[in-house]
Amino acid sequence: MLYITETSKDFETAVRDLEEALEHHKYGVLHVHDLQKTLKEKGVDFPHRVRILEVCNPERANRVLTIDMAVNLALPCRISVFEEGGKVKIGMIKPSFLLSVFPGWEKMKREAEEVEQDTIRIIEDAR
Repeated sequence: MLYITETSKDFETAVRDLEEALEHHKYGVLHVHDLQKTLKEKGVDFPHRVRILEVCNPERANRVLTIDMAVNLALPCRISVFEEGGKVKIGMIKPSFLLSVFPGWEKMKREAEEVEQDTIRIIEDAR
């Protein structure tokens, strides 16, 4: 269900390297959520750094949305860089797990598995 790995890199380097790996694998970053900053703006002093990158490969998104438009509820994919227990981690919910709940799953299974392989490679490249 989850894919999470530790990195020896500092937080900012891990975020930068993740963005570079995404570009190298032809995935775009649609938005970056700085969770710590957002919570602080809402009056909550959250002690951990978390960046959530919403990522997408347009061709792959087009293919799964053509099969089942409801998949838009699970897109874009999210990859997070976060601090936990003094460590920097990079992780995601596996796309095959997320998309398996949709009625068109059998028709998009191969695509989901390929996205999952891509995103694992991206995380490993950034690690």
